[in-house]
Amino acid sequence: MSSKPFNISLTKRDRRRKLRSGEVVINTRWVLNYADPKTGQRVQLFFTRQKDALAKRNEILAAVDVRAYVPDREVITVADAVARWLEGRRGDVKGRTLFEYEKGARYITGPLLVSATPAQRRTFTETGLVPVGASLAPMLGEKKVNRLGTGEIRAWHKLLVREVGPSTAARAKKYLGSALALAAEDLGIRPPTMPTRLKAAPRVRKAILTPAQIAAVLTVAEAAPERGAYVAFPFLAGTRPSEQLALLWEDVDFERSVICIRRMQEMDGRQCEVTKTDAGRRDIPMSARLRTLLASWRKICPKREGEPHRVFPGLGVRQAWPMPRVGGGGILLYANFRTRMWAQLLKRAGVPYVTPHSARHAFISILQAQGIEVGLVAQIAGHKSPAVTLSHYTQAVRGGEAASIAIDRAFAP
Repeated sequence: MSSKPFNISLTKRDRRRKLRSGEVVINTRWVLNYADPKTGQRVQLFFTRQKDALAKRNEILAAVDVRAYVPDREVITVADAVARWLEGRRGDVKGRTLFEYEKGARYITGPLLVSATPAQRRTFTETGLVPVGASLAPMLGEKKVNRLGTGEIRAWHKLLVREVGPSTAARAKKYLGSALALAAEDLGIRPPTMPTRLKAAPRVRKAILTPAQIAAVLTVAEAAPERGAYVAFPFLAGTRPSEQLALLWEDVDFERSVICIRRMQEMDGRQCEVTKTDAGRRDIPMSARLRTLLASWRKICPKREGEPHRVFPGLGVRQAWPMPRVGGGGILLYANFRTRMWAQLLKRAGVPYVTPHSARHAFISILQAQGIEVGLVAQIAGHKSPAVTLSHYTQAVRGGEAASIAIDRAFAP
């Protein structure tokens, strides 16, 4: 049996091209990379659509006897398993998400700089230099998967909790579980049992606005035609900021009264044709209020080359009256959205500052409070499972009086 696995990776390549108008256009191609199992020669296949690349990848995997190229199950290490898991996620998640996976994976494979400050740990990551007073501790990278025990995982997790905190430790444990599960599925290795009763990360509830405060924000937003739609939209649609900023007018179906979520925007403004999870590709129903808001906004929304393109573009530069804005219609970065639109309108509405993502939390919690079944809420929110909706997003938006009324109503004679 060969010790070299058959790997086929899917990567995204963006080519920036500047038009005569000054606008920067990004042409995206999806690339399949693999070594031909018969000749050993490197093969690259290029696609303009991700779904075509995924279909070809699945076709190749179905034609190749992958079992003949899996590594010896007796020698595969945790580091090997983690690398296989990361390679499998490449192309299936957006770049920022993959970066977070890779960062968390380093806490699994190691080494870990111990007795160090966060600043020293960042410097070590960038330079490889161990600061005075600190030392390197091995992680699980060199451990054989089929010999990894529960006690070793428990000791590793305890060290992470002490050195980098329970939240980071919990995230690394989650990634470890995913990597071991994939190795078990692909290689027939029996994974170790994950230990129980580990120290859990404290759950911090995101601050959200009350329904009355949200009503005040919406009133101010509807009175601000140039920026109001940017702020009102997440409260009425429950989208993630990356989904909102990537939305195109072709995704807004006024005939069916739905908003089609098909892509996300990276922090640097690049669009990726994937969502956070497969469930993230969804259609969100438009309420009458949201439909009216978007219909009005479309009439004055900055256009690209005279045609509507982005629903939430950059506004451009305001000229001296009576000249209109110029240069709008392009990419709006998340940082600019927060400072120039979100924060200003919340301040004008007289409500406490909350993050744009908190609007999503409020949207989901209010749907729950209004009695919408959790399965439908999860579908609208783009959650893979209703359990995610219940465990992470539902918060109390009504007081104890509402609960008392509900109890009395339930047990009324």
